Amino acid sequence: MIVLGCDPGLSGGLAVIEAGPSQRFIGAIPVPTNGEKAKRRVDVVQMVGFLYTMKPTHAVIERAQAMPEQGSSSGFIYGRAVGALEATILGMQIPLTIIEPTAWKKAHGLIKRGKEDSRQRALQLFPGRPEFARKMDHNVAEASLIAWYGIMLLRGNNNAPNR
Repeated sequence: MIVLGCDPGLSGGLAVIEAGPSQRFIGAIPVPTNGEKAKRRVDVVQMVGFLYTMKPTHAVIERAQAMPEQGSSSGFIYGRAVGALEATILGMQIPLTIIEPTAWKKAHGLIKRGKEDSRQRALQLFPGRPEFARKMDHNVAEASLIAWYGIMLLRGNNNAPNR
């Protein structure tokens, strides 16, 4: 089983992990985009190329939700990006599971913790990965944690191991 984890949004990330006796990190990228400012969109062609290369057999995406501090324009942009991500995954006939943010965060001990804590957890699970080297790499780190949780969920175990 090869699972794609998706931290949605234009500043999100995509990560692919292969399930086995232990999880093997395959690769991760920030959500590909094109355009600038208000015209920035998910680059579906690049995303299809990434998915085609990685060949995930299942995808897990964090459920999109409006943020109270987010304005209507920002909310619309975010929703459009999430829709593009979901449509691309489903259009490639990859089964998709939508999970609650609190579910994967709880499994990793990250409730009420920051993005840097997510990056550190990803480094703990996958030491030395250059994809998580910089503080700004929290998006792909969170995508990998979502994929990890997705594997546990698909195996019928909602608790990620304390590796």
